This record gives sequence, structure tokens and C-alpha cells, in this order.
Amino acid sequence: MEKIPSFTIDHLNLIPGIYVSRKDHVHKNTITTFDIRMKRPNFEPVMNTAEMHAIEHLVATFLRNDKEYGSKVIYFGPMGCRTGFYLLLSGDYESRDVVDLIIKTFEFVSSFHGDVPGAAPKDCGNYLDMNLPMAIYESKKFLENILYHISDVNLNYPNA
Repeated sequence: MEKIPSFTIDHLNLIPGIYVSRKDHVHKNTITTFDIRMKRPNFEPVMNTAEMHAIEHLVATFLRNDKEYGSKVIYFGPMGCRTGFYLLLSGDYESRDVVDLIIKTFEFVSSFHGDVPGAAPKDCGNYLDMNLPMAIYESKKFLENILYHISDVNLNYPNA
């Protein structure tokens, strides 16, 4: 069996950033999948499910309410390896196109106070597995260490 494209990326040289993972064509539409990589794979501890779950709820809510991108959001969710998230947008985009959106998004998470949207038994299948303080911490770290001074090395996958 052939490897899927995401398994052909050199994860030993992959650093945090925003990457175009793939572009799919559905009829006349392009769907761009972004790899929002918050942790360096195999070099630093991954995020726990509780903070990832809180980030997922906050980011999905924020993005779907964004005036410019809300109607273009197909999906936002965690990677199984717990080093980041996938964002799928309707449209043909490059990594640099969404930097401002991702900064705005993680600024929202890093300054969020109150109840996490959808963190209730009637709204979520695992509502107790949320850690807002760690979601805020991880979001601030991503902003300060990567997003606020992002460069081409954080926007293009390393060569295989």
C-alpha cells in the first residue's frame, strides 16, 4: 500500500508552523487543508487531550463566526499525534494567506475567559475533558514562539 502524503513529510525536520498539507478538488471547488503544527514532532512533549479539546471548541467556534472565513470553514480538528490541528478551508490558499487569520484565532484562545463553548453534557460527548488554562498557555506559546515572527521556514514543509 502507498503511503498517504502526510506520512511522506519528514517529521524529524518538521518544526511548528502553518503548512499547506494538501489541496483537493471537489467538482469545481478547491479544498485546502492546513497543518497547524504547534509542537515539533518527536522532539517535545505533545499536548494532552484536555487542552486540545478546549482549543478545538474555541477555535472551531471562533472560525465559524469569522466574517471573512466563517462560510469557508469546512473543518477544524486535532491531529491524532497531538502535535497540532488540521484546518480545511474552501478555496485555493497558500500558507501565507491565512497567517493573519491564525494569529487572530490564537489571540482569541489565549485571552479567552469564561465557559468554553459547547462544554456541556448536551453539547459534547466528552465535555469534562477540557483544560482551558492549558489551552491558553499552549496558544500563548504558539503565538509568542512562532506566529508573531513567522517566516518561510514555518510556512513550507521541509524537503524530504
